[in-house]
Amino acid sequence: MADASFDVVSKVDRQEVDNALNQAAKELSQRFDFRGTNATIAWAGEEGVTLQADTEERVAAALEVFKEKLVKRGISLKVLDAGEPQASGKSYKIGAKIKQGIESDTAKKIAKLIRDEGPKGVQAQIQGDQLRVSGKKRDDLQAVQQLLRGADLDVALQFDNYR
Repeated sequence: MADASFDVVSKVDRQEVDNALNQAAKELSQRFDFRGTNATIAWAGEEGVTLQADTEERVAAALEVFKEKLVKRGISLKVLDAGEPQASGKSYKIGAKIKQGIESDTAKKIAKLIRDEGPKGVQAQIQGDQLRVSGKKRDDLQAVQQLLRGADLDVALQFDNYR
């Protein structure tokens, strides 16, 4: 029998992020406390979001509305990398990036965690921006998944291609 395996990935459903962004934009246009503040949220490039408002407090509140919508859509806040409010002219802006993929140093940290604390006979190989975890027993792989779910990592993980 061949070894069982699965991939550890960090992906974000772009459509769900787009839905959260549209819901946040609608709420910003309708809420009373955002009237007259020119609060907006929009895509900035392929993987970025820009929030803008007249005051620093309102742009921070707009970011909170967007975070709330992401959570309601089942997207972890670990994928959102928001900067600090910056003044540009008469308004304030926040640039936020949607992180995807597992960076090299984080992948090494996860592989070390699996090697040190995971069951014996389980290997983790780094393959680009994901990890392939393989072992003889499916129970061992499920134990690794529980270990990774419980670990305090700064990246949102999903498990793919379970065979």
